[in-house]
Amino acid sequence: MITLAAILLAAGALGTAQAAAGERPANELVKRSDVEFIPLNPARGELGPKAGKLWGDIRADVPSGILVRFTDGFQSPPHIHNITYRAVVISGAVHNDDPAAEKMWMESGSFWTQPLGENHITAAKGKNSMIFLEILSGPYLVKPADEAFDSGERPINVDAGNIMWLEAEDAEWVGDKGPKMAYLWSSVKDNEKNGTFVKLPSGYDGELSTSAPIMRVVTIQGQTSIQLSGESDTHRLDPGSYFGSNGEAVHQLSCDSAEECVLYLHTEGKYQLGTSP
Repeated sequence: MITLAAILLAAGALGTAQAAAGERPANELVKRSDVEFIPLNPARGELGPKAGKLWGDIRADVPSGILVRFTDGFQSPPHIHNITYRAVVISGAVHNDDPAAEKMWMESGSFWTQPLGENHITAAKGKNSMIFLEILSGPYLVKPADEAFDSGERPINVDAGNIMWLEAEDAEWVGDKGPKMAYLWSSVKDNEKNGTFVKLPSGYDGELSTSAPIMRVVTIQGQTSIQLSGESDTHRLDPGSYFGSNGEAVHQLSCDSAEECVLYLHTEGKYQLGTSP
C-alpha cells in the first residue's frame, strides 16, 4: 500500500518550496534530459512509479508540475488524493478510473482529471509510459481508499482521439499558419487560469506571445525548439520538457519533427501564435 510517509519522503527530494520573498524568474526552462527521477514510493523499489520535478514543490501549498514514469504492467492499489490533479499522457498507455471500471487505455495526448477524495486506481502498460501531472495547490498526498469522500467534482477522461481541435477560423489567436488548439479546463475569458493544448504542424516556425502573469508550457509530442523571450540561445526540447515565463514575453517556437508537435499550456487569459519576423 502507498504510505503517506513514503510520499512525503519522495516529494522532499523533488525540490524545495520557493522562497516567499523571492521573485519568479522571467523565463524558466527544464529539458526532459535534465529531469532527475526518484521513486514516489521507495518501498516498491524498481516496480513503483518514479517522479521528476518540472516546477513547484508537491510537498507545499504551491502550484506544481511533475513527470511520472511507470513500469510496464504497473497497477496501483485503490487510493484517494487530498487534492485534485490534472494529467496528460506523454508516452505509453495509462488507465485511471474507478477500481471496478474496465480498462480504458489512454495513449499520448490524452488528458484526464482526478478529483480529490475519489477512490481510483492507476495502471500503465508499455516500456516507456510517462505522464505529466499538475496540481494547482498542495501538498499532494496519497491516502487509503477507506477515507474516500465525495467532493462534488467529477473525473474527466478524454482520449487523444476525442480531443476537439480548433483552427484559426474558430480561435483567431492561434494564427493562420496551421496551428490548432483545444480547450481542456477553465476559460480564457477575463484572464482566468486555464489549460489548453496547442498542435503545431511539422515545419512550423512562429512566435508564442503572452502578457499573462504566468505561462507554463510542457511539450507532449514531437521535437520542439524554443528561443525564450529576450534570450539568444535556441533549445531543442524532447517530449516532457518545460518552459515558462511571467509577464510580457515573445518566444520563438518551431516544430522540427516529421510529426506534429503537441504542447500543453497553462496560462492566465489568452496567448497568441503568430508568424516570425
